[in-house]
Amino acid sequence: MSTPRAFVTRTLLPEALDIIREVADVTVWPEETPPPVEELRRQAGSSDGILTTIMDRVDADLLDAAPNLRAISQLAVGLDNVDVAEATRRGIPVGYTPGVLAKSTADLAMALLLGAARRTSESERWLRGGGWQIQFHPTHWLGQDVHDACLGIVGLGQIGREIAKRARGFDMDIVYHSRTRYTDMEAEYGVRYAEFPDLLGQADFVVLSVPLTPQTHHLISGPQLALMKPSAILINVSRGPVVDPAALYEALRDGQIARAALDVTSPEPISMDDPLLTLDNLVITPHIGSAALPTRLNTMKLAARNLVAGLRGEPMEACANSEATP
Repeated sequence: MSTPRAFVTRTLLPEALDIIREVADVTVWPEETPPPVEELRRQAGSSDGILTTIMDRVDADLLDAAPNLRAISQLAVGLDNVDVAEATRRGIPVGYTPGVLAKSTADLAMALLLGAARRTSESERWLRGGGWQIQFHPTHWLGQDVHDACLGIVGLGQIGREIAKRARGFDMDIVYHSRTRYTDMEAEYGVRYAEFPDLLGQADFVVLSVPLTPQTHHLISGPQLALMKPSAILINVSRGPVVDPAALYEALRDGQIARAALDVTSPEPISMDDPLLTLDNLVITPHIGSAALPTRLNTMKLAARNLVAGLRGEPMEACANSEATP
């Protein structure tokens, strides 16, 4: 039996690549930017398995070009860039990486929340620009307290739960809205369930940790932003299109809400002429929720093991479509 061929769309840490190389001939895309669509199609066309990131579109056109493909492994929890239904129809299992990055993403959510509340990025830019020559002033750089504030978590999955645990350390009053009511979290951590409009109206901080689905696309737009407090801060660590960027820009520009912090944007990467980048009351990081070395390594290893299992015809550790059969 010939050795299977695998295409990996970004350079991984050696420990993860070695897992794949034990069973397959591996081609790794070496550039910093993702492979262009035509290159991805060409490489997939001669591959038995591919390991992708959220920047790679895996749709019917790509699958048409890859008749020998029998395993897809996504280096992420979200799968909005992969047509899972089409892969299932063709009997191709799709791996993903849940449970590995929740804690690191929750850490970043709290970092963004704290940074936006206390205006750390904005004040650092001011300092580096020479503004601190006026020295301390008691009315400058007034932010918001995090302790005892009301935190609204939209989506109480693994990441949302980890955010709630961290927020308890700041004595925050935690409310949540989710498709499922979690009475265990309510009992253990004292979180309160609220309908979505009620959460938006009472929260000082709103953190989004929902998957991107047709139902959550532009979950936050003009009407929702209008329900929030003028002093409220919005944090998004889910997917960029969960927030309507044009509506967010207007809300921040006009003072409808105080500030926002985004680890994800729409589109991604954000255009350098996007009006959001002109705002001082916005913090943006480049989708680094899982970018802690131990977490990223564990994520890569899981994605590698998923790919190897798919190439061997074995069940993946984490499969989004376990019903897929060749």
